[in-house]
Amino acid sequence: MRKGELTRAAILDVALELSSRDGLEGLTIGLLADRMNMSKSGVFAHFGSREDLQLEVVKLYHHRFEQEVFFPSVREPRGLPRLQSMFDRWLGRVSVEIASGCIYISGAVEYDDRPGPIREELVKMVQAWQGALQRSARQAIEVGHLRADTDADQLVYEMYGLILALHHDARFLRMPGSVDRARRGFERLIENYRNPSTPAQ
Repeated sequence: MRKGELTRAAILDVALELSSRDGLEGLTIGLLADRMNMSKSGVFAHFGSREDLQLEVVKLYHHRFEQEVFFPSVREPRGLPRLQSMFDRWLGRVSVEIASGCIYISGAVEYDDRPGPIREELVKMVQAWQGALQRSARQAIEVGHLRADTDADQLVYEMYGLILALHHDARFLRMPGSVDRARRGFERLIENYRNPSTPAQ
């Protein structure tokens, strides 16, 4: 990459770190300039506005989520192996984010009733991830790993609930053992929907 591209990438890395800790609304050009040892005008030269910067942070977070969670999981066989990989990798990422914060979850709180491009981008990305989970759940039904009467949307809803409960208990309440509870919750959830003729993995 050229020098300008390297500088822009470095700014985005720091901006993502700050947004994960303080929220997207806590991200300011001044704070970012201080952390980068740059002038505000120097930061603005790479982004047209604070909103443009926030949007790029959201896109970077989503890109890393895809690289760490989605793409490795879709290389697994269709059905339960893929669905379980999605949850396991998601759980692993949230376990790390207990210390740093999750843009999807904090963004939902910040922008739940605040219309605009940032909210639209966050909604689009979360819906894309939920859609991927739902497709994987339906494939698990199609290949016979889950019962034919399984409600894929309900299954994904409950999976999402486990992740939100984990984030709440581990990050807000600092409750030990939350990751194991989430994992056991998922195992029990899958057993509830598993086709009796499909052995446990």
